Formats: sequence, structure tokens, C-alpha cells
Amino acid sequence: MKLAVVGTGYVGLVAAACLAELGHGVTCVDCDAAKIRRLRDGMIPIYEPGLDQLIHTQTSDGRLTFTTDLAEGIRHATVVFIAVGTPQDEDGSADISAVLTAASDIAVAARHDTVVVLKSTVPVGTNAKVHALTRPLSPHAVSVVSNPEFLKQGSAVTDFLRPDRIVIGSDDERATAIMRDVYAPLTASGARLFVMDSASAELSKYAANAMLAVRISFMNEIANVCEAWGADVDEVRRAVAADSRIGSAFLAAGLGYGGSCFPKDVRALQRFSAEKDYDFKLLRAADDVNGQQPQRFLGKLESHFGRSFENRQIALWGLAFKPDTDDMREAPAVTLIDGLLVRDARVRAYDPQAAQVARRLFGERIAIAGDPLDALMGADALVLATEWSEFQRVDPSQMRALMRQPVVFDGRNVFDPAVMEHHGFVYFSVGRGVRSAPAPSVERFAAASHGLNA
Repeated sequence: MKLAVVGTGYVGLVAAACLAELGHGVTCVDCDAAKIRRLRDGMIPIYEPGLDQLIHTQTSDGRLTFTTDLAEGIRHATVVFIAVGTPQDEDGSADISAVLTAASDIAVAARHDTVVVLKSTVPVGTNAKVHALTRPLSPHAVSVVSNPEFLKQGSAVTDFLRPDRIVIGSDDERATAIMRDVYAPLTASGARLFVMDSASAELSKYAANAMLAVRISFMNEIANVCEAWGADVDEVRRAVAADSRIGSAFLAAGLGYGGSCFPKDVRALQRFSAEKDYDFKLLRAADDVNGQQPQRFLGKLESHFGRSFENRQIALWGLAFKPDTDDMREAPAVTLIDGLLVRDARVRAYDPQAAQVARRLFGERIAIAGDPLDALMGADALVLATEWSEFQRVDPSQMRALMRQPVVFDGRNVFDPAVMEHHGFVYFSVGRGVRSAPAPSVERFAAASHGLNA
């Protein structure tokens, strides 16, 4: 089937490459000529494991192409996916102006009956707005379908090709049948496809992200209670996660969530709930807790060093909001760096993928190191903000030898407190910082030093 994807951001690129992998012919459309040139040259603007190779393969095989010409891009497409940005507006709502513009342009340019698919994350009611907007703009039938994405950054390609579920919001039988054909290679392999009304489909995306955000904030609240009473959040989490009704996903305590989805979607859901006079108190609390976590962590540094960090050099490991991405949108590391700079600290940071993004954000205000050990040279403390797996493999004895003071603030609970204590570190974490661990065995030190959770 011939498809088009309007928007070559994170969702658009992943969707286009994966749809081509399913055997469809896909044209990506974007108004950014420089980005389209780079994509044609094989330069991928985002870091997502496996995406660069997938795009290279599909472009080489001729199933994936790129253009700035919308009319040409959708000329032969039966289905056009809209995957443009819906950034957070000042009032917390999602700005859908780019979606509405794209839909209007598609309707005007359509030369035959077309299914327009809303892949962007949009508030409830957007499908109806797009349908009303496009109906008078084209002499052809323009069907509007909601098809929210449920991709995790760092595993988006796998998530698309081996989905937990595919959600279709449509009351048009012909459009629904076409969408079933689009995803037939996945459903034939066992993927579950849910067809529902468009409002329910739109809300399902927000509900999923809100649930996960609430779990993260809830566990961070438990971690804060653990610190107050001397309990260990890791032990609490093990016991809670063993409950079959709950499970272990998204129960790790730390600096909170970030990125382009959870913060924006949590606030948007609050906002469009308020439009119907409903105060979503639970989400408001989850959002508040998430915003407080980095500030609480900065308080731990203040308790140790005092209010001014003048002449202190702080190493920071991890800039992206999570591993396996270069995305720093709403990353806790940004809040931590801003707080450190306000306190007159010198920051030397390292991240395997987000260095260029950090340079654009902070310029010369921070130093960017070439590797984790380079960041530690002469540091008065290490702050760990993102749980990249390579950090778990660094030898604690090497770490201590490079630092001016052996102090670690572990915002993701990556290290074993007993191992850090054994190597002479003053060690702070989240929800287990007051734990007094017994001296572990030599074998346990060896395992932990090689990145194993002993």
C-alpha cells in the first residue's frame, strides 16, 4: 500500500521507517528542506537504537523516500499519517495548530479519497475538529482516523514492530478496513488491534502515559518516606513489585520522569479535563511530585556542601532524560545543572549521546567531557542523573582515584551502597541514602564493579 507520513520528527521517522519495513511504500513529507536533504544523505536527526540502519535499508530498497512537496508526497497515498509536533502551550494544553494546518493542506492537495490518520498525540476531540475542518476543503472523501503511538524512546523500533497493542479510533467502516490492511503484517503475527470511537482512542494515549507517570511519582513519594524513616526503597519495591496486580515496571525511585511525552501529556490531560470542569487532583499531585524530585536532590548537595558551591567542581553523568536517547526535553539533568550553576558550581558533564544537545542548551556555561572518567577529573562530587548502562561498568577504584573528593550523589540508584562505602565514597541515593549496609563479600564487590546488581 502507498502511504505518506507528514512530519519527520521522532514519531514520524520511526513510523515511516517501520511501515516501510512492513512492506508499504512510504513517502515522508516535511517543510524543513535542510532536514529533508540530510535525511536523503542518510543523516538521522535523532538518536534511537536501530533507526539509522532501518532507514538506510528502506531508502536503499526504495520503499522509503523524502520530500518537501506535500502534494507530490501524498499524490498516490491511500493513507496519510500526520505526525507533527503538539507542544505544550503556556496554559499546559497541547498546541494542535500544526495538526490542523497539516490536515487542511492534505485535504486541499488530495486527488482521491484519502484516509487521514492522526498519529500525533492530540487532546480528546481533535479527531472531530479535523473532520469538520477538512470536510468542506476537498471534493473527495477524507476520512479521519485516530491511531495514537505507544512508543518508548530507546526501544521505539521494537515497540512499533512488536506492539503491545494497536489502537484505531474510527466510525468509518471503509477507513477501518484500510487501517486493518496497513497493520495486517503485525496482526498476522499476533499483535492485538483495538477498534473504538475516536475520543476513546485519543484518551487511551493520555491515560497510558498518565498511569505510568503516577506510578513513578508514587514510588518517589515512597522513597521520600523511606528516607524519613530509614527504610530502603529497593526492598520496598521488591515486595510491591512481587504483587501480580502491580508488577515491577515504572516503580524505580529516582529523579523523576522527563522527555517529550509524560510531562506534556500529564499537563494536557489535566487541562482538557478542566475544560469539562473536572479537577484531576491525582495528576496534579503526580506532576508536583515530579517537579520537586530534582529540587530535593539539590537539597542533598546543599546539606553536604552548604548553600554556595563556589570553587566546587561537580561531575555530572547523564544528560538525556533516559538512556538510549539524546532527548533532553524536561530532563532532570537540566534542572540539576541550572541549580548547580546558580550555586556557582563548575559543571563537567558526560552523556554518550546528548553532548551536542547539551552544548546547544548550555553553551560554554558547562564543560562537556569525552568519557565518564574524564568528567571525574578533579571533581568534588559526582552527580548521576541518567542510568546509562556504561556507568555501571566503571571501576569504583578508578573513580575515586580521579576525584578530589570521593562523594557520589546517585539520582538513579545505579550503584550498590555497600560497594561504594567499601571503596571509601560518601554516597547519597534516593530512598536508601541512610541505609547502613553490612560489609559485603569480595565476590559481591567484584560483581557490582562489573555492572551486576549484587
